[in-house]
Amino acid sequence: MRQLRAPMGKIIVFVLLVLTVFIPLAFTVRLPVSAASGVTLSSSVQVSFPNSILFNVKAQSDTNIVRLRLHYIVEQQNFASVVSEGWPQFTPALSVDTQWLWDMRKSSLPPGARVQYWWTAEDAVGKSGETDSAVVSFDDDRYEWQSITTDPVTLLWYRGDRAFADALMTAAKQGLERIENDTGATPNADVRIYIYASAHDLQGAQLFAPQWEGGVTFQGFNVIAIGVSTSNLAYGQRTVPHELTHWIVGQITFNNYGAGLPTWLSEGLATYGEGTLSPDYQAALNHAIDKNLLISVRSLSSPFSAIPEEALISYGESNSIVTFLIQEYGRDRMNQLLEVFHQGSGYDEALQQIYGFDQDGLDALWRQNLRLTTAKSLLVEPLVVLASP
Repeated sequence: MRQLRAPMGKIIVFVLLVLTVFIPLAFTVRLPVSAASGVTLSSSVQVSFPNSILFNVKAQSDTNIVRLRLHYIVEQQNFASVVSEGWPQFTPALSVDTQWLWDMRKSSLPPGARVQYWWTAEDAVGKSGETDSAVVSFDDDRYEWQSITTDPVTLLWYRGDRAFADALMTAAKQGLERIENDTGATPNADVRIYIYASAHDLQGAQLFAPQWEGGVTFQGFNVIAIGVSTSNLAYGQRTVPHELTHWIVGQITFNNYGAGLPTWLSEGLATYGEGTLSPDYQAALNHAIDKNLLISVRSLSSPFSAIPEEALISYGESNSIVTFLIQEYGRDRMNQLLEVFHQGSGYDEALQQIYGFDQDGLDALWRQNLRLTTAKSLLVEPLVVLASP
């Protein structure tokens, strides 16, 4: 499943104003500055989901306004406070009415993302003004959402009855318990799960969504979005804990170095969070074992193949590898492994530190365990022949 990670470092964005047509105001916030400052400001905002946010500002002074800046902070997991700027186009004047457009084709936000913003202004003689900060939520207002909450999960949906939502929430709770019990991983924030009525609706909530996408974790934003038809509840009951596991693991391994997890560990944990392995993945794994088509652990550290047959094997293998580590070495070591990745460790270095072997060593031990497991499953009770006296 695709994940998005929060950008790092201080970002200063210089964007020219692009004029277009917008929907009516989502809401308006007017924030005057005291007359003593010499500059008066008021602002409003328009959300056109999923395309843009338009920030409007009006500034007045007794001398020409020569400088206007929008300052904004996207609320997301980050080690640094990242303040971005938007520079609107305008002609210096005593009264200025202008806008700055956040075009999501250049830098997009997920549904429900929150943005704190404020404006500053300066006139020709150096007098300045600043609005109080306000918050705009980039909500998908194309649908009438309902919601239920069981900490730390808020589940939002717009099609299906309450029983449909309750079934998905139960799957979420079971997934959280499974991951905590078997890996020690627990969330340190709340999460919102948007249940779209189809993959098509989900993809329509993003400007550049892949056509194959059925669920996505917006890592750093504490947002998950999944397309679940009311006629395919079973898919949702697997995908909800899968994406929740991605979210939890992403939270606790987030680091300031931009280092991530090997794909086999990320997807192995996510499929483990589902519970029983999907029949498709299990069948692909069994076929790979039988036909000697297993992929090496080291190869599985990279993104999985786009070829469906190989992708199915990759997911099945990853689940098997993670299950082997948890069953053979226990919950605490898996928790320690995730903590080492949180420190920005490399793949082989992390495994060596916690388990005493690298990815090649893991590959050998895991394959040996598969052979032993397969042999045991084929073992039949031997016939005992008693010698005659």
